Amino acid sequence: MSKIEKVLMTGKTHTTVSAAGNTSRGHNGSLDITLSSPGSAKPAHVFAAIQPHPTAEQLFAGAWSACYTAAVGLVANDMNVVLPSDLSVDIEVDLGQTGPAYFLQARLTLRVPGLAHDIATTLAHTADQICPYSKATRGNIDVALNVLTA
Repeated sequence: MSKIEKVLMTGKTHTTVSAAGNTSRGHNGSLDITLSSPGSAKPAHVFAAIQPHPTAEQLFAGAWSACYTAAVGLVANDMNVVLPSDLSVDIEVDLGQTGPAYFLQARLTLRVPGLAHDIATTLAHTADQICPYSKATRGNIDVALNVLTA
């Protein structure tokens, strides 16, 4: 796996989880999506009319966050862990270059305020093992997984 020498641009999303549905927003206001998971009674992805248009990296980060937050919920249920109401996921996807070649890399940060760090870390890594987007990127791009409990 090649490391990026020069980051050309970064697509960032912040996804919150609530009873009303998951929402993913781009850092620059160009992405605002209501997310759902397969089999969910909530509406499918709803894109708000926001300009300028989101980048491919933001769309990928938003879709990945929908899948990852669903995986976190499944793992928490299996572990009998009650997730905090202010759980969120930040995903940053970089498009970069090494020599003439282009690559992606990503950073995922799971924020679970008030949860014990060891439990949160187990939750984050187990969710990463079952999330199809995480599986698709594993071994293909450099991915860092961070956990914050404060």
